[in-house]
Amino acid sequence: MHYDPIKEFLGRVFNKHPLLRKLFYRLLDILLLRSWHVRRTLKRIGPAMPSQASVLDAGMGFGQYSWWMARRFPSWKIIAADIKSEQVADCNAFFRKARMADQVQAVEADLVTWNSGELHDLILCVDVMEHIAKDRTVFANFRSMTAEGGYLVISTPSDMGGSDVHSDGDTSFIGEHVRDGYGMEEITEKLHTAGYDEVTAYYTYGNQGSRAWRLSMKYPVMMLSASKLFFIILPFYYLAVMPFVLVLNCADLKGRHKRGTGLLVISRNNK
Repeated sequence: MHYDPIKEFLGRVFNKHPLLRKLFYRLLDILLLRSWHVRRTLKRIGPAMPSQASVLDAGMGFGQYSWWMARRFPSWKIIAADIKSEQVADCNAFFRKARMADQVQAVEADLVTWNSGELHDLILCVDVMEHIAKDRTVFANFRSMTAEGGYLVISTPSDMGGSDVHSDGDTSFIGEHVRDGYGMEEITEKLHTAGYDEVTAYYTYGNQGSRAWRLSMKYPVMMLSASKLFFIILPFYYLAVMPFVLVLNCADLKGRHKRGTGLLVISRNNK
């Protein structure tokens, strides 16, 4: 299943007004369990970073993480990079309307070849690396842009059911993925090889989180891919399932998982 057409459709709907865009961001924060894990991590490491930190949102997508960081840490300067020119234009237009253009700048960039020319105190990369075949090149680029003491935070599917792949015969739920997920040892080795001396990884989307993902993302995406008319009934669907999703997300966030379909990786450059 290809996810990009659905993302483009949602983008057209919620780009009609800044208030709709902000509502969309809030919904993503609630629905996407990875956002819960990422925001918790940023809350933990944010206070230890320079007050005027330089941040790279590598593969910004809709820009929801740049928006969240800009509001939570108003002194941070954020570069939001994405390979899609239309996403870059949409995000820059939104941040101008939100009066955040001085704080957040979106740029068109291929992470395999692009370098910001700056050293960043934080590089955030959420649901991006599963789309890029030349991951070692990207990790090396990230390392070259990480300031001393700076962090790289990655959220990506794992090889334990990430992309909804559970056996050799399964195919990725998202057609745009070039890999179904990372093994914990694999991504740790690649980041060490890139030059990060401190790498910590843990599983997300355990049993509870995987159930929440199916309810909050997989089934709605399947409905929308079948027909855009399902967009009309989605509010009623979410009203019914949201209490269960919230409970499951909370359980996943508080637990430590021996297995999980997602990985949260925190690397640091201490040299």
